[in-house]
Amino acid sequence: MSDGTDDRLVIALRGAATELLGHRSIRDLENLLGQVVASAVETIPAVDAGSISMVEQGRVETRHPTSELIGQLDDTQSELGEGPCLSAILDPPESGVVVAQDLGGDDAPRWPRFSEAVVRSGFRGLLSVQLTTQGGVRGALNLYAERPDAFDEHSRTLAGLFGVQAAVLLYGANQAHHLQRAIDSRDLIGRAKGILAERFSIDDETAFQMLVKSSQDTNLKLTAVAQWVAESASARRVMPSGPA
Repeated sequence: MSDGTDDRLVIALRGAATELLGHRSIRDLENLLGQVVASAVETIPAVDAGSISMVEQGRVETRHPTSELIGQLDDTQSELGEGPCLSAILDPPESGVVVAQDLGGDDAPRWPRFSEAVVRSGFRGLLSVQLTTQGGVRGALNLYAERPDAFDEHSRTLAGLFGVQAAVLLYGANQAHHLQRAIDSRDLIGRAKGILAERFSIDDETAFQMLVKSSQDTNLKLTAVAQWVAESASARRVMPSGPA
C-alpha cells in the first residue's frame, strides 16, 4: 500500500521474530505478546484498542488490554457468555476471524447484551482472531474500533497476520512452560534416584525401578514419589541430633 502500512507490518513481524529467537523465558514471551497487541492497534487502520483473551482453567481471561476499559469489556464477554471474542475461541468460522462491523446496528442481535455494553463504552466495531494452536492454547486477538464499518478487507488481512504471530508466541510460551516442567521433573527424579542409590547401595536403574514400583503401588505420580523421597532426605538432614 502507498501509505507504507505493509512495510511497517513486515518490519514489526521481523523484529518480533528476531526477539523471540533471542529469548527463552516465559516472561519475555509474554512481553512480546503485549507488543503484538500494541503493534496491531498502532498499525491496522481504524483500530483504537485491543487485547488478547485466553481460556484459563475453564474461564476466559483478559491479557494485555490496551486500557482498563478494554479489560472490563473483555471480562463482560466472559460474564455474559457472549461476544465476538467467545465466538472466535469457541465457535470460529473457517477463517478464524469473527467481525462485528456495527454492534450498535446490524450485529447487535447476535450478541445483544454485550453489544449494549460495548456501544455504551464508546465502541462500535470489534474484530476477533482465533489463536488456537496445536499446543492446546485457546485464545483470541481482539481489536476494537470506535466507528462502525471500520474493518475493510485489508484490515482483516493485517489482523489475521498479527493473529498468526500471536498464536506462534503463545505456542512458544506453552512449549517453554512444558519444557521447563519436564526439566524440573527430570532433575527431581534424578535427585531421588541418587538418594535411593546412596541409601541402599544400588545402581541408578534399580533406584529408578524402586521409584516406579512405589508410584504404581501408591497410585501417585512418579514426580510425587520423587518429591517425597527428596523432602524426606532433607528433613532428616536438618533434624537435631539427640543427646550424646
